[in-house]
Amino acid sequence: MNALFIGRFQPFHLGHLQIIKTCAKQYDKIIIGIGSSQYKNTFENPFSSEERITMIKKTLDENKIKNYEISLIPDIHNYPKWIVHVASIVSDFDIVISNSSLTKSLFEQQGFKVEETPLFDRKRFSGKEIRNRIVNDDKWEELVPETVSKYINDINGIDRLKKLKKS
Repeated sequence: MNALFIGRFQPFHLGHLQIIKTCAKQYDKIIIGIGSSQYKNTFENPFSSEERITMIKKTLDENKIKNYEISLIPDIHNYPKWIVHVASIVSDFDIVISNSSLTKSLFEQQGFKVEETPLFDRKRFSGKEIRNRIVNDDKWEELVPETVSKYINDINGIDRLKKLKKS
């Protein structure tokens, strides 16, 4: 059985990793759908799809998780057509993993099985919280895998976020 897990991963954090670790044990394959994949260089979506792929791959490789694939899912900004759009990109999944009420509702309306995951301190483990901590010079590294922290530093992601927040 294959599971689809969709997120923006801006950035990939420890909550995402815990969900994937759980799914890796339960499903044959985890399809990681990078949503809003066409966006980059905005405060809400600071990292490119290539950078997000790198964050995910480095982290999952380090954690010896092999039963995954990554698919890019660009936004179409049309909820009624979004599920058909996703299914046209990723067609080999049996279940959707999501805690988003909108995502759950849209997939369930189209007859897909949706499963929630335990939330891993959702307030702290959110891309928005991490981005805000970065621009405010608050502790953020503890919320992401070490590989992601190093990568964000290597690509000057901190400076990028601070510039994007000002613009």
